[in-house]
Amino acid sequence: MIKIAIVGYGNLGRGVERALKQNADMELVGVFSRRDPATVQTDGASVYTLDELEAQKGKIDVCILCGGSATDLPVQTPAITKNFNTIDSFDTHAKIPEHFANVDQAAKESQTVSVISTGWDPGLFSLNRLYAQSILPEGETYTFWGKGVSQGHSDALRRIKGVADAIQYTIPKSEVIEKLKAGEKLELTTRDKHLRECFVVLEADADEAAIKEEIVTMPNYFDEYDTIVHFISAAELKRDHRAMPHGGTVLRTGKTHENTKQVIEYNLQLESNPEFTASVLVAYARACARLAAEKQYGAFTVLDIAPKYLSPVDDATLRKELL
Repeated sequence: MIKIAIVGYGNLGRGVERALKQNADMELVGVFSRRDPATVQTDGASVYTLDELEAQKGKIDVCILCGGSATDLPVQTPAITKNFNTIDSFDTHAKIPEHFANVDQAAKESQTVSVISTGWDPGLFSLNRLYAQSILPEGETYTFWGKGVSQGHSDALRRIKGVADAIQYTIPKSEVIEKLKAGEKLELTTRDKHLRECFVVLEADADEAAIKEEIVTMPNYFDEYDTIVHFISAAELKRDHRAMPHGGTVLRTGKTHENTKQVIEYNLQLESNPEFTASVLVAYARACARLAAEKQYGAFTVLDIAPKYLSPVDDATLRKELL
């Protein structure tokens, strides 16, 4: 049995707890939270304070880190990797190289394994971009997200001073996708491909104009997009925006001959973004445990890990059933 700890218990942590129940080779040791354990309602998991985690060294195979990318994971992943094998869903694309370097140093010094930036993008979409570009070297790759809720961007909104709660939808420009699939070659900027739509609940006496300006100019999140900001009540947010759908498309258009067009498309349609992301994390937690057993210490991404490491099925059965 692979012994798992969940660090952080928001939407993603809840999804991990549910995903673990579908994996018979994994056992949940407990949830470790910055909140008072008495206030954390789980689906049956024991809850401890984050300060109690280090005392569990040697009793946990992998810690699945479920904090936010804006401020939690850049600190937590290197720190926790000093004592445990870890996996995270760090998704600030521009900062992944820096995050990888920090975690890799901590893992190699401590002889642990950390799989970073795991989920569907970065994650499964990263793999599909790699496969498609390798297969169609003469072509263009396009990634579209949504329509759906971005957990990372929503978390970034909620961390703004004066914001009580918020949700953010990423919306692809469908007309652009259809043009690409029809064979048109387009030079697209980030702004050309998506809209970002924010629904924000303000705290009392918050400066609406200042918060809107902070949102639309936020580096790495909103500054390169057309961003729409709506200020609504807490009741409206609860009523209309509590579902967590998402999805997206990786599209590779290319040619294998002068007049032979080829299109590779990978698509996800998700009713629950956090539950699906959690399921990816759990599969890669299995890979993390196996890498640790082989003493392959350091940081890894989905690009580094053989697909068979994700499966509980043995190699011979995989070859028989999937090839």
